[in-house]
Amino acid sequence: MDVLIPKKKWWFVARWWWVGILVLAATGAAGIYWPRPGQRLHVAASRLTISPVIRGNFQEFTAIDGVVQPLRTVYLDAAEAGTVQQVLVEEGATLTAGQPLLQLANPDLQLEMVNRETAVYELMNNLRNTRNQLLQNRILRQNQLAEIDFQLAEARRVFDSNQQLYDQQVIARQDYLQSQNAYHYQRRRRQLTQQTLRQDSVAMLQQLGTMQESVRRMSSNLALMRRKLDDLLLRAPVGGRLSSLAAEVGEAKTRGQRLGQIDALVGVKLHATVDEFYIARIETGQVGEVIIEGQAYALRVTKVFAQVAKGLQIDLAFTGAPPPSLRRGQTLPIRLALSAKAPAVLLPKGGFYQQTVGNWAFKLGADGTRAQRVAIRLGRQNPDYYEVLAGLRPGDRVVTSSYEGYADHQELVLDGTNHNQSVNN
Repeated sequence: MDVLIPKKKWWFVARWWWVGILVLAATGAAGIYWPRPGQRLHVAASRLTISPVIRGNFQEFTAIDGVVQPLRTVYLDAAEAGTVQQVLVEEGATLTAGQPLLQLANPDLQLEMVNRETAVYELMNNLRNTRNQLLQNRILRQNQLAEIDFQLAEARRVFDSNQQLYDQQVIARQDYLQSQNAYHYQRRRRQLTQQTLRQDSVAMLQQLGTMQESVRRMSSNLALMRRKLDDLLLRAPVGGRLSSLAAEVGEAKTRGQRLGQIDALVGVKLHATVDEFYIARIETGQVGEVIIEGQAYALRVTKVFAQVAKGLQIDLAFTGAPPPSLRRGQTLPIRLALSAKAPAVLLPKGGFYQQTVGNWAFKLGADGTRAQRVAIRLGRQNPDYYEVLAGLRPGDRVVTSSYEGYADHQELVLDGTNHNQSVNN
């Protein structure tokens, strides 16, 4: 038997259509205003590093290690070959200029010194004898000249007297001519004797000069030989600290062999290696900073080495007085500036950059219980900060620790749990 089913009224059907539309709208709104399953994550706040965004002066710099070295190092080389006879100081000793360090022995050099001394003494003795002989010859010539002067005067007197007598026809012509010839002879004899004396004087001076020059040269060579003997006693050329001394008693050393080195007490420098990535940005005069015992000390690049081997080698000097506690070989962390300081918005560096490459970050809300994922843009960086170009403002707080395990989430809920829990509601 058929049963008559009453027809539903139109307003009843329309009511259920409106209910369906409202349910769909509510579901869409929930998808917009609440994260979808897997986009919210509960994280223990103690596991996160939260850093504030600040405004300050940004400066590019690179962190390098500097090794303390003396500002001036003096090397000790053997000036003469010899055998180490005595070591007078130990490594690490503080030296004064001229202080003896070690004694070398060289018998061959000492024998040569004796032979040269003997030759010089013989030459000087010959010079003395020759000078005496020449002086005696000069005196003899002068005596001869005096005798000739006397005979000349006597011959002149006789000649003048005979000339008057001859004019008066008292004496014969023969006597007159004889006295005249005697006078002319004595005059000529004096001229020749005086000329001989003059030539002997010139020859004597030349001979003495030659011998004196020989003595001077040999004396100079002897002085050089004495200096060589003096060089067998190695002395400190400058005051400072004896950082190394390679010598043992009985050990043979050759000329020019390195024996040690002295660190002059005139200051210290820092020697560092910079990565080749910065090679075009390093130059003399560049500034840096080093922290020693909590105090900052300014540095300046004084030398950039031309040769590049496993990095760029540079020397840095303290612009002021360095701390006295520094020791050779000590390693210090240096911040080498690559740019001038300029105002900027700064975000402390952290492990989050490995997952985000600086494109986004978790920024805390005002209450500090949630961190939302926001887009950011970072610029330059140094070992301490990133330069913020967009997305963050001074006063914002950002999770800067590693985002490993968080990268797929849109929101972090900070609570006191000790494990991560994905929220699906």
